[in-house]
Amino acid sequence: MIRPTPEIFRFAVNGLAATAVHYAVLNVNMTVLEFRSAGLANLVAALFGVSASFLGNYFYVFPGNHGRMGTRFLRFCALYGTIALFHGAALWLWTDHAGLDFRVGFVVATGAQVCLTYLGNKYLVFR
Repeated sequence: MIRPTPEIFRFAVNGLAATAVHYAVLNVNMTVLEFRSAGLANLVAALFGVSASFLGNYFYVFPGNHGRMGTRFLRFCALYGTIALFHGAALWLWTDHAGLDFRVGFVVATGAQVCLTYLGNKYLVFR
C-alpha cells in the first residue's frame, strides 16, 4: 500500500494543477477560439495538461531526480500512452463486455491509473 508522504502530496497537487491547465485550455479553445470540434479542442488541451504534468513532476514532485529532460520526457510520454491504453481497455472490458455501469468503471480505472502513474513516474521516469 502507498503511504501518504510529502511526495504523494506534491503528486496530488501537481495532478490537480495539470488538470486545471487542461481544463483552462479546453475552455479557451471552445469559447474564445471557437473550435468546431470538442475532440480536437480536448486533444490540444491535453497536450498542454500533459506538458504541465511533466514539468511539475520534473521540477516539483521528484526534484533532484533530474536526468536528461528529453529522455525523461520520452519515458513520460511512453508511460502516459501505455496507461491511457490500459484505461481505455479497462473501461471497454468493464462496460462493453461485463455490461457494468461506465461511470463506476471510469472511477475504478481512474483510481488504478493514478496509482500506476505515480509508481511509473517514481520508478521508471524520474528514478
